[in-house]
Amino acid sequence: MGILEKIAEIEREIGRTQKNKATEYHLGQLKAKLAKYRGQLLEPAGKAGEKGEGFDVMKSGDARVAMIGFPSVGKSTLLSTLTKTESCVASYEFTTLTCIPGVIDYKGANIQLLDLPGIIEGASQGKGRGRQVIAVARTADLVIMVLDACKKDIHKELLEKELDAVGIRLNKKKPEIYFKQKKTGGLTITATCNLTRMDEKMVRTILSEYKIHNAEVLFREDSTPDDFIDVINGRSIYMPCLYVYNKIDQISLEEVDRLARGPHNVVISCNMKLNLDYLLDVLWEHLDLLRVYTKKPGAPPDFDDSIILRNGATVTHVCHAIHRTLAENTKYALVWGKSTKFSPQRVGMSHSMADEDVIQSIKK
Repeated sequence: MGILEKIAEIEREIGRTQKNKATEYHLGQLKAKLAKYRGQLLEPAGKAGEKGEGFDVMKSGDARVAMIGFPSVGKSTLLSTLTKTESCVASYEFTTLTCIPGVIDYKGANIQLLDLPGIIEGASQGKGRGRQVIAVARTADLVIMVLDACKKDIHKELLEKELDAVGIRLNKKKPEIYFKQKKTGGLTITATCNLTRMDEKMVRTILSEYKIHNAEVLFREDSTPDDFIDVINGRSIYMPCLYVYNKIDQISLEEVDRLARGPHNVVISCNMKLNLDYLLDVLWEHLDLLRVYTKKPGAPPDFDDSIILRNGATVTHVCHAIHRTLAENTKYALVWGKSTKFSPQRVGMSHSMADEDVIQSIKK
């Protein structure tokens, strides 16, 4: 029996098993088996060093955004509209057969936008070009799921299922679970909170499926068996996702209002260029980027050229972005902006920057 058949058999067994107190340990064991087989499915089948078929492009710019969706929902049109990159657009399905990159210049940041071929049901198991599409999506900082507003939410559910099957968790945070495998000493299971969705027996059942008998586990939040399996596998990626509903010019205002009120939803029309500015604003917000401007002593700030950093960046990160030797030669920094109480304020290297702060480094 191949891996696909084993996965299908486990999924069928999970589906027909009633969920109650008596079967929760059996279900936990089945979920651990399923995650293990799905991990094997993602591993390359060829020999080491063997050239595989793919269409990844070099990562560039300040952030990478991947557009995924079913065929003919408007991904290529959206890429052409936002980036001025020409992507083949036609009225038939599977127009895009490879990965097409474009660049969005927004608020001084260069955001790489990837137009990926349309996903079909069963992509996580290798149907169509699903495995290559998902491999590229895993390298992105954010996923834009382009959906057809004229169709039901079944497309959204199918895409979420395909991405979830390969360990891409959308709009979820990483579980607060500490896990470390040891050579000896048995299992040490502790929790800093009350666990209501799993107990010590469930933890031991899942670990035994992975043949792990010596490990240290610490739960910092009330987690599910799925969260714990993700931590053991170590393959899951947690990333933000925007659900972009295209073709709103073809539906009623009531339906547009219903879609727009959903969490992480943005409604647009590529053909009529409706709501694209709002899409860029929400994209910037979800990427969690910030702009920092530099200032030389005795000169005004340079507002024409900003340094783009991730939220939470410190003075040290700013120095590294300017030059790799600047941090070790900087004594302290003067900062103007929202991150300080006074303007300017003398700060140390660990000071966290805010969006549109101005910085001046003082050398030793």
